Amino acid sequence: MKKTNAILMLFLLVFGQKICAQITQLEFASGIAKTDFTSFSIRSIDDKKTFSIATLAFFQKYHEKENEVFDELGVQTTALWNFSKSILIGPSLYYNSVAGFSERISVFFSIKTKRFSMAAIPSIAHMELTNFINGELFLQMQFLQPLKNDWNALLSALMLTHWDKFLTHSRSFQQVRTGLSYKSTQFGLAVDFDQYGKTPITKTSIGLFVRKIFINK
Repeated sequence: MKKTNAILMLFLLVFGQKICAQITQLEFASGIAKTDFTSFSIRSIDDKKTFSIATLAFFQKYHEKENEVFDELGVQTTALWNFSKSILIGPSLYYNSVAGFSERISVFFSIKTKRFSMAAIPSIAHMELTNFINGELFLQMQFLQPLKNDWNALLSALMLTHWDKFLTHSRSFQQVRTGLSYKSTQFGLAVDFDQYGKTPITKTSIGLFVRKIFINK
């Protein structure tokens, strides 16, 4: 339900401190339990490239009929202000096929070196369906180890937890990706752990992923 914000943060780390770049990214991941397709783009809206608009769309489909209740489709538009080299602030409007509309504001703290990047993103979200004010915390880490020419070994992890009224667990997940990166293409093994609800129901999926990044200055 709430995983879209974390996906967006992963994409933000792709360009990290290159926030001024125009980016489109596509990702496809499929495993034993589910298949995901995600599209993301970001474009600046002013000459100084201080402000940008990011658009995210994703679809998650579980393979077994008894798990179809967890299927999700989401679309999110976010306005980003590049407050400093490592801090971004942005409000967003999000529609989810399960949870309906919500508005949120997030603060992005990030660090990035040649091989390692990390981001922590606390968010506050207002849910139209329940009128709750919810809390969310996201953490992402990625490590690239140069191999030869344009090849790199890749290891990344995503973690998110979302709490209704800051008190009751609603949604969490942990995603691990490991494989290879060649120029603007990444691919390899994908492992997902998803938790849903107050007394968490856990779903696990192991599969493969491929990610393509297009960057236009």
